[in-house]
Amino acid sequence: MTGSGEISDKEAVRRLLERLGLGPRPGELQRAIADGFDTTLAGLTSPAPGPDAGALATPPPQFGPPTPPLGRNTTIEQRRAQLRAQAVAATQLGVWWLDRLAAVESPFTERMTWFWHGHFATSVRKVREAQLMYQQNDTFRRLGRGDFRILAQAMLVDPAMLIWLDGGGNRVGKPNENLAREFMELFALGVGNYSETDVRQAARALTGWRVDYRADQASLVARAHDKGPETVLGTTGALDASTLVDVVLSQPASPKFLARRVWTRFVSDSPPDPATLNRLVNAYGPGRDITALLTEVARSPGFRAPASAMVKEPVLWLVTTLRALQLPASKLPAQALQSALLGMGQVPFAPPNVGGWPSGVPWLTTAAALTRLRVAQTLASTGNIATVSAASPSGRIDATAALLGITSFTDRTAGALRPLINQPAQLVALALTSPEHTVSA
Repeated sequence: MTGSGEISDKEAVRRLLERLGLGPRPGELQRAIADGFDTTLAGLTSPAPGPDAGALATPPPQFGPPTPPLGRNTTIEQRRAQLRAQAVAATQLGVWWLDRLAAVESPFTERMTWFWHGHFATSVRKVREAQLMYQQNDTFRRLGRGDFRILAQAMLVDPAMLIWLDGGGNRVGKPNENLAREFMELFALGVGNYSETDVRQAARALTGWRVDYRADQASLVARAHDKGPETVLGTTGALDASTLVDVVLSQPASPKFLARRVWTRFVSDSPPDPATLNRLVNAYGPGRDITALLTEVARSPGFRAPASAMVKEPVLWLVTTLRALQLPASKLPAQALQSALLGMGQVPFAPPNVGGWPSGVPWLTTAAALTRLRVAQTLASTGNIATVSAASPSGRIDATAALLGITSFTDRTAGALRPLINQPAQLVALALTSPEHTVSA
């Protein structure tokens, strides 16, 4: 998990801005280094009260009235028209979130929203309704920094999640096990910490929930709910969604599972050592405090280990770039943006499956690298690179590092950049594909 020694304080601050934030905007890295690691950490995890100016500047889209599933008598053209409209709304939603990620002043909330989107992975390609996906997204935003129990309870009855994992058809006498299984396996406990009997019994506890497309909400239909009793993980009672969460999260495996998941998404692809895991679980505590867990993650020795470098997920690579270049995603050509996301393999609101996206080395494919280079050229020619253009040719490599929030380029990278010092846009584009910007070192 760790190598010998530690990274420098200024590199630790940069790592903090990239892991618990969304990357530094111009000038932010220098200010954060001056403030120091502890002050920067406190500022990230305890943002100033009041509305976020960047969030206010990027209000969510309005999708109009819900579009319930079409009946059997609809024509093929009607179905195609509905699918086209849903695809347009899904694209609009994705661009909006990228704009918000790039604009927020206090990035920790949006960074956690992105994390939970990958953890409780739900795809608009099955849900189809952009409004329901937005509502789930906003639930992550509202609840994603506090008590994990409250977030988990919200997710079990979330309309988009119910559609995604077939929970909306779960009824007494014929329970559907999908949501119960994935909740225990992927969201709260991990493989090996429950039995097939536990899955079947948990599915009974989740019966009765229905999605009302006309109201964009879910509700419990009493006649479709199994009144129990059920026995899950050794606890017997008339369980429902709320009490099922209590039973599952009370298992000793649950806080360890979540702590490992957080660690491998914010620190290292390798799991934490036993001593570190114990500290993380203690910080999470009986209140299941997500922010306290992330704070302890950042304070752990492994966070400063040289070996704890992480390849940026494509969306995070894009967002850190947008923030550095002060460029809203919506200012990019729509087709170019969609092609870029598809080519890099990560489209917001469209994870490949319930397990979400991978992390680390799988993103370093030749195809993805070529896509990043094409995207980088568009970004550099569209975004604000004035500080690089205004610098003398001999100072442009350093100006590029400052623009992107990179403490310094290696000699190898600097050597590759040097032939482009008279072409500022090409210089920045190549720097965007450098290891220093592609990997959160």
